[in-house]
Amino acid sequence: MKAYKTLTQKTSGEGFTDITFLVQEKLKEMLTENTSEKTDQNGLLHLFIKHTSCALTINEAYDPSACRDLEKFLRHLAPENLSFIEHTDEGPDDSPSHMKTVLTQTSLSIPVIDGKIQLGTWQGIYLCEFRKSPKERTILLSFH
Repeated sequence: MKAYKTLTQKTSGEGFTDITFLVQEKLKEMLTENTSEKTDQNGLLHLFIKHTSCALTINEAYDPSACRDLEKFLRHLAPENLSFIEHTDEGPDDSPSHMKTVLTQTSLSIPVIDGKIQLGTWQGIYLCEFRKSPKERTILLSFH
């Protein structure tokens, strides 16, 4: 079975948004919409974010301070005040947001068993927004 869905998520600006529940819900929709064929609920869920200034990650979901530390770490690695930055078409956070994306991931692959994403005990799926202003982000999900 091959299934595809799109997840649209609004962000409130720079930061990590836990989308684990939303991803599981989209997966459930994909598995239940194909009722004409016997649905195999085991496979691989692939997520791809269709933007260049944000990313996806699987990380600590128990303690919110872990995400805050990651946000600070990425701001430290790619600050806005680097003297060599040229690309500022959309503001001073433009090029640093792309740098942070290079350090993270634009896609994830997650095993699915019995219709449930298989994350570790403390893991969650995050949309990492690197722009300061609110955005609407699109994530393509495919299940195979």
